[in-house]
Amino acid sequence: MIRIVEAAEADIPRILEIEQEAISPPWTYGSFLTEIFRADALFVVAVSEKPESTGKGILGFMLLRLTPGEGELLQIAVDKDARRCGVADMLMGAILAYAKKNALKSVFLEVRKSNEAAIALYKKHGYKPVSLRKNYYTSPIEDALIMAAEM
Repeated sequence: MIRIVEAAEADIPRILEIEQEAISPPWTYGSFLTEIFRADALFVVAVSEKPESTGKGILGFMLLRLTPGEGELLQIAVDKDARRCGVADMLMGAILAYAKKNALKSVFLEVRKSNEAAIALYKKHGYKPVSLRKNYYTSPIEDALIMAAEM
């Protein structure tokens, strides 16, 4: 069983491990620590109820920043050994439930144009492409597809 819980400072080393294999360029410890204490952010982790079965405990994380009436999904990542097991779906469900509960009108995100798996996940959860940002990403340089889910 997997639970979605608020991220804590003690979770950051594991979050950094997951992020380094999934996101380029990665954030720093300090960046994540700042987000944990922000009042305008939802920062959660997906935790295995049986960490001994995976040896990892935290299987993924998600970070949503709030602005008046909207949210921006800043990061979502799942451990490579836990992908295609429903963890990302659970994290996306948490975002959308939070957005509806807090009367957000929409949630935006940026995704590498080449990240077909992530784009498919976002479309599955109601996100639609709205624009393109040229050369948005570095390491490697790539365009970002901007997507939005209307609540």
